[in-house]
Amino acid sequence: MSARTALITGGTSGIGKATAELLHSRGYRVAVTGQRPEGVAQARAELPEDVLVLQADARSLAETDKVVSEVGARFGSLTTLFLNAGVSRPMTLATADEAAYDEVFSVNTKGQFFTLAKALPLLTDGASVIVTVGIGATRSLTGNSVTAGSHGAFLGMIPTLALELAPRRMRINAISPGFTDTPMTRASLRAQSDDVAAVMAAIAEKNPFGRLGVPADMARTVAFLASDDAAYITGQEIMVAGGAGLAI
Repeated sequence: MSARTALITGGTSGIGKATAELLHSRGYRVAVTGQRPEGVAQARAELPEDVLVLQADARSLAETDKVVSEVGARFGSLTTLFLNAGVSRPMTLATADEAAYDEVFSVNTKGQFFTLAKALPLLTDGASVIVTVGIGATRSLTGNSVTAGSHGAFLGMIPTLALELAPRRMRINAISPGFTDTPMTRASLRAQSDDVAAVMAAIAEKNPFGRLGVPADMARTVAFLASDDAAYITGQEIMVAGGAGLAI
């Protein structure tokens, strides 16, 4: 059997990086993308040397074309596509900013959709596509309406995309992390509070499991969805949140 291969967008830190490390440890050939030059440089230093690390802006279709071309040249085909690139820009109706709004939808909705479209020729029959959505798409989180809407828009596409991909036995599923301790989460909280640790501790205390999610929780779920054990699962959303949002 040919080697398993994976492209992970937003793979230079947090959930994406943890997934790259896990899949690589399981024998996958892995490529990751990241937008920030410093994050890309750090990932190149910290990930295994045979992981392909590419700088790309998910908003740019030209850069997506370049990523697909480079991955195709290196791997030939893909068995897994993890669409994990995303941004969060907290805002309310009173603080709404048009540029931030456009950025969020350009990355989280347009970028995800066109990365899948452009990577389609590389995907093998039976390939697995996994999309990071987030619990906020279907739960209320203060100041999260725009980010939630951008993820919810893609979540709404998944049943139709699942049927579109089914003739080739390709699967597409979403994971929706709850509050997860990642660099992006910490940066978002830092913009709202001087005591990030206290805010995170308070959120953890309210979780039914009494802790925050960690990137490894999400990575293991992605690895399952990428595996043959999930070969008959498509069009689904899996909440990975320790029971957050279940209480009335």
